[in-house]
Formats: sequence, C-alpha cells, structure tokens
Amino acid sequence: MKLAIVTACPNGMVTSVLCARLLDAAAQRQGWSTSVEVVDVQHPERQLSAATIEAAEWVLLVTSTPVDMQRFVGKRVFRSTPAQALQDVEAVLRRGAEEAQVQVAEAAPAKSTPRIVAITACPTGVAHTFMAAEALQQTAKRLGYDLQVETQGSVGARTPLSPEAIRDADVVLLAADIEVATERFAGKKIYRCGTGIALKQSEATLNKALAEAKQESAASGGAAKTEKTGVYKHLLTGVSFMLPMVVAGGLLIALSFVFGIHAFEEKGTLAAALKTVGDQAFMLMVPLLAGYIAYSIADRPGLAPGMIGGLLASTLGAGFIGGIFAGFLAGYCVKFISRAVRLPQSLEALKPILIIPLLASLFTGLAMIYLVGPPVAQMLTGLTDFLSTMGTTNAVLLGILLGGMMCVDLGGPINKAAYAFSVGLLAAQSGAPMAATMAAGMVPPIGMGIATLLARRKFAQTEREAGKAALILGMCFISEGAIPFAAKDPLRVIPASIAGGALTGALSMYFGCKLMAPHGGLFVMLIPNAINHALLYLFAIVAGSLLTAVVYALIKLPEAVELTVAPVKV
Repeated sequence: MKLAIVTACPNGMVTSVLCARLLDAAAQRQGWSTSVEVVDVQHPERQLSAATIEAAEWVLLVTSTPVDMQRFVGKRVFRSTPAQALQDVEAVLRRGAEEAQVQVAEAAPAKSTPRIVAITACPTGVAHTFMAAEALQQTAKRLGYDLQVETQGSVGARTPLSPEAIRDADVVLLAADIEVATERFAGKKIYRCGTGIALKQSEATLNKALAEAKQESAASGGAAKTEKTGVYKHLLTGVSFMLPMVVAGGLLIALSFVFGIHAFEEKGTLAAALKTVGDQAFMLMVPLLAGYIAYSIADRPGLAPGMIGGLLASTLGAGFIGGIFAGFLAGYCVKFISRAVRLPQSLEALKPILIIPLLASLFTGLAMIYLVGPPVAQMLTGLTDFLSTMGTTNAVLLGILLGGMMCVDLGGPINKAAYAFSVGLLAAQSGAPMAATMAAGMVPPIGMGIATLLARRKFAQTEREAGKAALILGMCFISEGAIPFAAKDPLRVIPASIAGGALTGALSMYFGCKLMAPHGGLFVMLIPNAINHALLYLFAIVAGSLLTAVVYALIKLPEAVELTVAPVKV
C-alpha cells in the first residue's frame, strides 16, 4: 500500500516532525510504502509533488491548522489531529485505511465583501492604538468592508481576533509601531504600516492592504523593511515593554517619598519597602529593554541573550545606552546564527532551544564585558554628569529642543524619539528631561482646546466639540488629541504647537523640575513628591498652552466647512 503522510502544526516544528516520524515508522512496520511531508510555509519546495500524491492510494492528514485541501481532490483522505496521532499511531493508521473518503472539490465561493483582520499597536499603547482602530473601523464601514480589529494597548489585547476570523480573512493588516507576534497568521497575506498612516489615511491603507499584502517568510519579513525603519521599530518595541517598569518603579519610589524624602533610610518601614520594590523595578528596566529589542529583531530566540546583555549593561554601569547596544547585538547575533548554522533536519529542533541561546548569549556577554560595557559606562557617566551640572543656558536649550520635538509630529517618529530619550535618562536617575518632555507633550491638545474657547467664532461646532476632547486628552499626556486639528490645518497648528512646547520645555528645565514617572500627565501631580516644584511645573504647562492657544487663535482662518471628527475611544 502506498500512503502519503502530511503533518502540520501552528509552530511548524516539533509536533509536526514528531508525528510524521512516528507515523512513517509505524506504516513501514506494516510493510507500506510512504511519502512524508511536514508542512512549512517558509519552505514550499518541500511539498509532496502532484505525481507523488497521485501515486498514493490514500492520504493521511494530521493537522491542527488549516491546509490547502485542493491538492488532494480526487484522493482518499483521512484527517486526524497531532494529539490523536501521538496517543496511538497504530490506531490512526488502521482507522485511516478503513475510513478514508474521497476529497471533493470545494465550490468556488461567491464574490463577497473583502474580509480584513487588523492589529493596531503603539509604544505606549494609549492613543495611536485606539485612534487608528477607530479610524479603520469607520472607514471600513463606509466602504462596505468586513473588518475586525484587535487593539494591543497598555492593558493588553482588546477584542482579540478569533481563529475563525483569521482563517476566513483575505488579508491581515498590521498597523503597528512596534513588533507584534505573527505566528497565528502563518500562511496569510500580511500588509504592514504605522499607526499614524492608518489614522490619517485609513481608506488608502485599507485599499493598499487588499492590493499589496504579501505572504511573509522568515527571510522576506525582514527584507521588506528598510534598515532605518527596522532599527527604529526595534527600539520602540523595547521601550514599549520597558515602560511599565519605569512607571511602576518611578511611582513606587515617589510614594516612598510621601513619608519624607529620607524616610526610606529607616529599615523596616513602609517607606523603605516601597523604595526597595521601586528600585527592583528600575533594575529590570534595562534587561527588558535589551531583551525586547532582541525579540523584535530575532523573535523569541533573541529574548535570553538580549536580557543577559541588558543585565550585564546594568551591572557594568552602562545603563540604558548599554542596554540598547546589548539588544541590537543579541538580536542580530541570533539572526546570523539562525541563518549561518545549518544542521540536519533531525537536529534542527535543537537550534532554537540549545545552540542559538548558548552561542548568542556567549557572544553578547563577552562583547558587553570586554568591548561595549566599559566605554558606554563612561559615556553614560559623562552624560548624567553633564545633565546634573549643566548651567541654566544649556538646560534651557535642551528644554527647547525636547519641547519642540514633542510637538513636531504629535506621536510620530520625532515625538517618540524625544520621549524614548527622556525615558532612558529617567532609568539613569535623570528626571529633568522627562519632566520637560511630558510637560511639552501636553501643550498641543490643551492649546487647541483653549483656542476653541478663545476664538469660538473661528471654529465650526464639530471643532469646538473636538476641542473639549483635546483638553481632556492633553491633561492625560496624550499629544494625539491635537491630531484632528493638525491633520486639517498643519501649517498653522504645528508651528503654534512647537512655540508653546518649546516655551514649556524651556521653563521646566529652567525651574529645575524633575519627574519620577514617564506618563500620567497632570494626574501625576496628585502624588506628593512625584514632581518637585509642582506649582512651577504647572505654570510652565499653562504658559506654553496659552501661547499655543493665542497664536493659533490669531492666525487661524474662520471655518467655513464643518470638520468631521470621529469620537476617540481610549
């Protein structure tokens, strides 16, 4: 008897290979002639040929994932699962020989509306994530497309995509500024873009996804991105996973100061316990940063060497800069090893669990200890010394730079670069840049909200409503609240925002404000000692917001056409 065995599992590795070998051995013990295929979307050349399938008397299909059944039309097919096959291979073969049925061609489906599944994600998981999802959903409804969106925000995945929705989708749209897991989309066509593009050009994004989506492999996925975009995305992925540690650690340390600035020095007190927990959270920041940079580059095999390199960076005093180096070193090292080291198929399963972690961790660790760690530690020490001892003029100039950058593109690359820089310095115990950055980030939406009050007649009713929402978003440090205004009138909104943000950043640095937490907006001020000079800090925010509001109210042209603004769900 000639038998064709086809196995497939979601990860395409251990389970499918094991099932194939056990079934092959059992069939040969019975004297059957076998042909075996382990489904691998990255290696379509390993498929059984049409002639081989035609020559087989029946096909045993052992799978837990969807496969192309058109290949087996006209052949006797018996379907089973990996769990059943691993439990009793002899029984599966016996049942298959008796119960296999002829596979008939599936009727061509009637032309229907395009089906799209999408994921939106941004580094902080707050504004762009949900605003992009809202824009895509409204546009899809208008165009008549069937769209399901999963938002991977700060509290995890909301409205997660079901396996059925993924299976039935024509394309997968990944509107993400960070790396997202794609294992469940194996075999599907994928289109990638940023949340900013999806938010501002939602119709074009959906149409491009339908027209340009491509099936990705391990090789093509990385090649599709330019190096610049890739590096930036990897860095933001690391920052996004580091942020919860920064927030938790900073706020816990701030809470310990509620009992007095030096209260934590007395052992056994609640203040000391809070300070200890906060310090431990801070210790994990750099390993997480490095680990998830490596994860973004090389997927899960990059986590271990990345985190080891990040921990060494912390130990050696290289801080967040060393963590960035460690993450990229580990990630690209893992990528190189996975491509360069070729093993027999029987040993391929050992590569991600033994060979890659060992060699990549060894290389990254030694490189950090002997090459990267010492000079980067000196660089970081010099940077922190400069920040702590810089004069008023340098502080003001740095505040102007960071404040202006936060207002240039409202959540875009320049905004995120300034934010990531400040978060990194916060990890190195320098809170002044973080204070200037967050204060300036609140200015554009608050300024737009105040402008709608100062010059009501120049704004349409929908703009005035958007201004109220922008005020609330601005107080929460969500710069994207100003996007509806910037998208409609960028040549006036952006300069007015930059002017206000630069003023706020300059004042914050001039007053010597230092912030312990990287997010939360005005509500962080409710925690005693989370920010020093709280009243001066509030004054800086108010001054910058008023400047933006007044400038924009003066230069704005009267509104003639109503602006349609979609509600924002955060």
